[in-house]
Amino acid sequence: MIGIIDYGVGNLFSLKSSFQAIGAEVFVSGDPQELEKADRLILPGVGAFGDAATKLRETGLDTFVKKQAAAGKPLMGICLGMQLLFERGFEYGEHEGLGLLKGKVVPMEGVLPKELKIPHIGWNALQLQQPDCPIFQYIKPGDHVYFVHSFYASGCGESLAATAEYGAVLTAAVAKGNIFGCQFHPEKSGSVGLNILKGFCEV
Repeated sequence: MIGIIDYGVGNLFSLKSSFQAIGAEVFVSGDPQELEKADRLILPGVGAFGDAATKLRETGLDTFVKKQAAAGKPLMGICLGMQLLFERGFEYGEHEGLGLLKGKVVPMEGVLPKELKIPHIGWNALQLQQPDCPIFQYIKPGDHVYFVHSFYASGCGESLAATAEYGAVLTAAVAKGNIFGCQFHPEKSGSVGLNILKGFCEV
């Protein structure tokens, strides 16, 4: 059973539909007692880092997510949800993240060549840094996924699981123990994205 965490920020319908498409049992909730019943958790996110972090804290779901992760429950952050897994984010100021993974979320501006547009929107190939990661078991290096982002995770260390190139090498996915994250949108990435969600369902 997959529990999608509803804290007021995220593309919940598309994610739920994608899990249903691969035959997974899935529900959306903002109630920790309900979410605790899930075997695996998804932390979605669309928007600004600071706003999302504030909403997580206001709902008390930040504490819930940390406890569930510490207990070993598989957790996947998607897009902004992945960024929230890190220690800090530097989007319109400096904001504290969940601190489940080492690293920080920083702007692409000043890193990419000036002729490239920001946000980075489009399909890019995955270069797998952890080819044996379970969420990649049904895909292959070079498969394309869909990105929409202006900030990226830096200093990920051993959690770096995949990269993509867009004028610079950017973090595309992370994995450490029971914690996973995709900067791209698996729910918008066709069969490749569905296969990544399938892999997560088997963690």
